[in-house]
Amino acid sequence: MSTKDFVEKDYYKVLGVPKDATEAEIKKAYRKLAREFHPDANKGDASAEERFKEISEANDILGDAKKRKEYDEARALFGNGGFRPGPGGAGGSFNFDLGDLFGGQQQGGQAGGFGGGLGDVFGGLFNRGAGPGAGTRTQPRRGQDIESEVTLSFTEAVDGATVPLRMSSQAPCKACSGTGDKNGTPRVCPTCVGTGQVSRGSGGGFSLTDPCADCKGRGLIAETPCEVCKGSGRARSSRTMQVRIPAGVSNGQRIRLRGKGAPGERGGPAGDLYVVVHVDAHPVFGRKGDNLTVTVPVTFTEAALGADIKVPTLNGPSVTLKLPPGIPNGRTMRARGKGAVRKDGTRGDLLVTVEVAVPTELSDKAREALEMYRDATESQDPRTALFESAKGA
Repeated sequence: MSTKDFVEKDYYKVLGVPKDATEAEIKKAYRKLAREFHPDANKGDASAEERFKEISEANDILGDAKKRKEYDEARALFGNGGFRPGPGGAGGSFNFDLGDLFGGQQQGGQAGGFGGGLGDVFGGLFNRGAGPGAGTRTQPRRGQDIESEVTLSFTEAVDGATVPLRMSSQAPCKACSGTGDKNGTPRVCPTCVGTGQVSRGSGGGFSLTDPCADCKGRGLIAETPCEVCKGSGRARSSRTMQVRIPAGVSNGQRIRLRGKGAPGERGGPAGDLYVVVHVDAHPVFGRKGDNLTVTVPVTFTEAALGADIKVPTLNGPSVTLKLPPGIPNGRTMRARGKGAVRKDGTRGDLLVTVEVAVPTELSDKAREALEMYRDATESQDPRTALFESAKGA
């Protein structure tokens, strides 16, 4: 993000909260908007994806107390892209040293008005001497985010698993040690003097910065470009790492692992790793949120007379459920604590649906017994109420 964007964007407006909103209000607004504009809920909608990025960016700033303080201070200093008038009036001149304000040193060695925090945010914003003697320290770069996919068995998704994940990403080129130069001796970019940024006048006595086009923001130019990375200092790298997938993950869930993405450049932090999880189906069990589901067949006599039946559980001993006499087909019973693992470490339930099994083959003795039962219940017609309701409608 450029300094100009940081100053001019109204993150409070993006989240639809007032400037004095509490941390809880900001979090609530972000979650509501994130659900509404999440790419998974708006397949193929480019505008929703862009809106989601704006919402995430705003939450990254306002959701962090330190970043929010720096942002508010920046907005207080800049009005519509320029300094607010000082004591000299709307057309007055500045009577303080910008170098002191943004990280310079006052007399006696004391740090300037706002300390190092605001100076870090606006590093390079003001053109404090762009000549050759202004310093040649190149800026660190954050590594790229990486997205990968992993397929788990039903059991692994419920209990959690550690899986090997092979990833390819941009990393410092090994051939030139990340310098971009074949001989390892790049020169400092004369345009940006090694900062990776160039200043442009914006009126009001200060300059805004943009990435340097000559060195593409690196601050260095290769005299003899590396044949592997073509002078970029970055090359494709593959690595395998062990990734822990938390228990209770669901199919299609996207997990963020901070700092596990591509390595940074010049001391910059690594990017993040996003893992999309796919879960294979189970031949017996299903899942509803934190609960597991299973359909258990029972005989007609078990359903009619009641019985104690054994029910399998996922990776555990069976449990015994007591069927009440006359339980109807399709009735669901609950075995508590036999479901999927929740985020707090507890388990959901196992939902057991009863399915009355109708025999397709009968022995002579069984047929005779059923015929006797039929004769004994001949006066009971379960469809009587059905016809009465149909006539009354």
